[in-house]
Amino acid sequence: MTHHPDSRPLTADAPSLERERSEPSTGAPGVGRLIGLDLARGLAVFGMYAVHVGPAPSQGGVIGFLMELAQGRSSALFAVLAGFAVALITGRRTPKTGLAGRQAAAKVIIRAVILLTLGTALTMTGTPVVPILAFYGLFFLLVLPLYRLRAKPLALIAVGWALVGPQLLYALKPVVGGRVFLSYGQADGPVSLFFTGGYPALTWVPFVIAGMAVARCDLATTAVRVRLALTGVALAVTGYGGSWLTVRLIPGAAEAVRKAEEGPGMSSVSSVSPDSIGIFDDTPAGMLASAPHSEATLSIMAATGVAILVITACLAATDAFPRLRRLAKPVIAVGSMSLTAYVYHIVAIWLLGTETSAVRPLHILLGFIASVTVLATLWSRFFRRGPLEWLMGRATGLAHRIR
Repeated sequence: MTHHPDSRPLTADAPSLERERSEPSTGAPGVGRLIGLDLARGLAVFGMYAVHVGPAPSQGGVIGFLMELAQGRSSALFAVLAGFAVALITGRRTPKTGLAGRQAAAKVIIRAVILLTLGTALTMTGTPVVPILAFYGLFFLLVLPLYRLRAKPLALIAVGWALVGPQLLYALKPVVGGRVFLSYGQADGPVSLFFTGGYPALTWVPFVIAGMAVARCDLATTAVRVRLALTGVALAVTGYGGSWLTVRLIPGAAEAVRKAEEGPGMSSVSSVSPDSIGIFDDTPAGMLASAPHSEATLSIMAATGVAILVITACLAATDAFPRLRRLAKPVIAVGSMSLTAYVYHIVAIWLLGTETSAVRPLHILLGFIASVTVLATLWSRFFRRGPLEWLMGRATGLAHRIR
């Protein structure tokens, strides 16, 4: 692959887009804005930066370990948060109906079109990174028919899609072709967006639906957060543990998966064979992989579990420790304008010609993180939303003309 993905999701308008509106005041934890979501988005932004301009995980040590943690998981976290964005727009706990529902659906469609357009423009810059925004736009359109569903049916659909999607994608490989990472400056077409690109919809939509399901829950209550955290642990253990166990029980699977995961494919900018990863490998054994971007069921389960754990931890921590909220304010500021932060780093890579080879010094990553943090912190002192978030809000305001 020429430029493996990992950015992701930007959520609603890429990752965060619009700040969450206030919850009813009940005196329970999480009253007011769920500020922990912005903290989670900020962490996802930093993880995305680590994948695109940080040192390679192969360097080992603490830095290498942290870079490896960001691989795939930051993009999955963005995708889950994208589901939150759809739920926020369409009515978080109670889906909107009637005129409000039609206007909300129109907002999602407008956002999707903008993301498809903006994502294509970023792709055309020719940076050695696979922008996720165009894929996100498609994800929004695909999950829109589900916006009136409650948490349980959404969770069941996410599980079913995660079980069926990767297997279907593998079966379709003779028809749609193997994984393709386009040459610099080429836009993703329908086949790439649905099946063969950096974030194929057939295997990434479960993350978004899972995020919608989580958002429909009563996140202000401790009991719900505990159940979500346990669910996250169960998914992560099942995904990573299940892969570890099955590849050792099935003859020849361990070697096949090792070759697939060993290949240069876990970095967003390394150069690899298009068919070297997970279910895109020539052997079905790749479907047992839980490595980032393997596009296999166990990988989806594991990454979803990690994302849910991060979100619940951020929500709980910002509620339980007011001092942490103050200390993390710069990260929260980045998360509150994550669409802007995402576009900022792609444009910066393009303008600066940032080196994205396997050897990337740590100071480049620190420079990206420091600059976006300073800019976001200063901006948030004077404005409620980031610049691109504000423009997105203006554009989706057209939905209110629906009567």
